[in-house]
Amino acid sequence: MSDNGGFIRLLFRYETRMSLHVTIADVAREAGVSRQTVSRVLNNKGEISNLTLHRVQQVIERLDYRPSSIARGLATRQTRTIGLIVPDIANPYFADIGRGADDAAHEAGYSLLLCNAVEDPDREAELLRTLEQRAVDGVVLCSSRLPEPILTDLVKRHAAVVLINRVLAGSSVICVDDARGAAMVVQHLLGSGRRRIGLLAGSQISHSSRERTRGFIEAMTAAGKELDPALTRRCDSQDMDGGYHAGLSLLTARPDVDGVICYNDLVATGVLRACAELGRRVPDDVAVTGADDTLLASLVTPALTTLRSDRQAIGATALRTLLDQLHDAQGACNTLVFQPELIVRASAP
Repeated sequence: MSDNGGFIRLLFRYETRMSLHVTIADVAREAGVSRQTVSRVLNNKGEISNLTLHRVQQVIERLDYRPSSIARGLATRQTRTIGLIVPDIANPYFADIGRGADDAAHEAGYSLLLCNAVEDPDREAELLRTLEQRAVDGVVLCSSRLPEPILTDLVKRHAAVVLINRVLAGSSVICVDDARGAAMVVQHLLGSGRRRIGLLAGSQISHSSRERTRGFIEAMTAAGKELDPALTRRCDSQDMDGGYHAGLSLLTARPDVDGVICYNDLVATGVLRACAELGRRVPDDVAVTGADDTLLASLVTPALTTLRSDRQAIGATALRTLLDQLHDAQGACNTLVFQPELIVRASAP
């Protein structure tokens, strides 16, 4: 008995390869028209008789012709693709920004290329170069970790760039008022009777970390509190593991600490684990706060007091700002600031 199944699979692979290689010239030859006529049909341009239009459309359908987006990009100098670079896709904060940007891109008829820099400045620079080679129409760059001279040079290579949570002269910026947010947390903790407050900061190359540290220092100084450098720890990584080790280090060295302000919710969750191991009750012995109000903040026990910002709105706003730049090359650079909201929960009532 013949292997009909094998024959069908072979035929399917052959037909698939053939359809992948169908060109506009193949359609024109089959329909008996010029390539320019096929192009007019595809782009709904030019005066074409209904008979010719119908014949070309039938051939396109029969040959399963798919116009090349690369070819169209070369012709129009637009690929209708946008690059989005984030430091860490595993962090829900950046995932939500990506969701907002993707929704806005889809609504406008663009595709979004999501790139993960894994908190590595070298990889971030490589991704910016790769997106340049792929001729994306523009780039949304979130929380860039690059030094300013390198960032400035790489940004200039793209037709349009919008930065999220990073300030750069001559670029449009969408950011959160992180300094004000940190000050709000300090005032809340002091107002609830905390007297020895520690800070678990993020990376030194993080704009948000620098701004939150600045807000912490200014608020403590304004309240007449002496700044003790020993009460600040920098997390090696801005995740639960980094928060656990930094929290363990701070609370072991300084058992008098009764409040800990964390760089983000992931770090704060790590601190909750450290408190449990050390027998420090939250919030009775020590209050713990996070930032970003990710889903995790309301799920852990005790639920985290944190700072909320509309992350999907940030991503969508950045994407639309980028599209405005693309449609108006002479448009001015904008800076839009989102204000954080303090969400009080059980970890620091």
